[in-house]
Amino acid sequence: MTNSIALGLAVAVVGALAADVFLNDARASVFMGKEMLLLIEYLAFWR
Repeated sequence: MTNSIALGLAVAVVGALAADVFLNDARASVFMGKEMLLLIEYLAFWR
């Protein structure tokens, strides 16, 4: 991965998070965090 691609991805991620916080009161981020915790629990069960 080149530096320009990494910088572009970082800008896209930060922009998406900023848009979520300002436009949606971070509801999507909270939802994704909760789902990630459920996925980690599910994967830990199969370990």
